[in-house]
Amino acid sequence: MAHSIEVIEKKLSELQKLNYNQFFWWRRWNRKTKPLHKYSPLIDKIKNGDYDESPYLFQIYYCDWEIEEKRKKYIDNMGEWASETTIDRNRRRRLREDHEKYEKETLEQLRKDFLNTFRMTKEDYENDIIEVGGTLEEFYNYCEMRYGTFNQPINKPRRGRPPKIKL
Repeated sequence: MAHSIEVIEKKLSELQKLNYNQFFWWRRWNRKTKPLHKYSPLIDKIKNGDYDESPYLFQIYYCDWEIEEKRKKYIDNMGEWASETTIDRNRRRRLREDHEKYEKETLEQLRKDFLNTFRMTKEDYENDIIEVGGTLEEFYNYCEMRYGTFNQPINKPRRGRPPKIKL
């Protein structure tokens, strides 16, 4: 196991505790802040934490810790341990699937947002993200200084009929 229970509980305390949901019973915590709208500026999304690590990672560690504690309790009877940890092992499996999906989608969206915000190619992004390092905000500032941003409107135009002008 990578972390102690104190570190795991400290990280989980930063998340919002969820009520039981029969459709997502394996999730116990979620992020406190909602992600911003897709048309929000990239820097605002970074500051909001939209690209932070998955909320499922430390839930996986917590499940590992619970399974290990039950192993210590049932050290003499592994058959009983297996039946006691069935739900925990299924929870951990589903959390891993959610974690992998979340990380994949977040990294794809991050790349897409950087390419839409700055005048850079995919190759520039792939090279710079590895070479520059640091936080996302520092990488944003680096890209802004090196590549410059596109002249995009702050708010995307609304669809449909324009509002009537009152005189």
